[in-house]
Amino acid sequence: HHCELYPLWEGDKITLVLASTLHLDGTPDDHFSYQPPFKGEPTLADNYEYVCHGRVFDVSYKNISNLTIAASFGGLLMRLQGDPRHLTNVTPNMR
Repeated sequence: HHCELYPLWEGDKITLVLASTLHLDGTPDDHFSYQPPFKGEPTLADNYEYVCHGRVFDVSYKNISNLTIAASFGGLLMRLQGDPRHLTNVTPNMR
């Protein structure tokens, strides 16, 4: 259970990053298999305490100022709501 691995409480502040690759140079991942970096090779994951791999399966607009994104991380579901100006590059099937 993710809540046991990384507990969050109401009022906690976090940084959430949605990225299509962990490679610092932007090289795309194949999204079909996890390839750990070469020993000593830095990745985007090094900058965060907790990292999940998943897929965006729905993007919907409630109105012009409210976007909802639904993503799955191997059965762990996330619904993210926010201003579309901050989430313009998120698309369905994004991994």
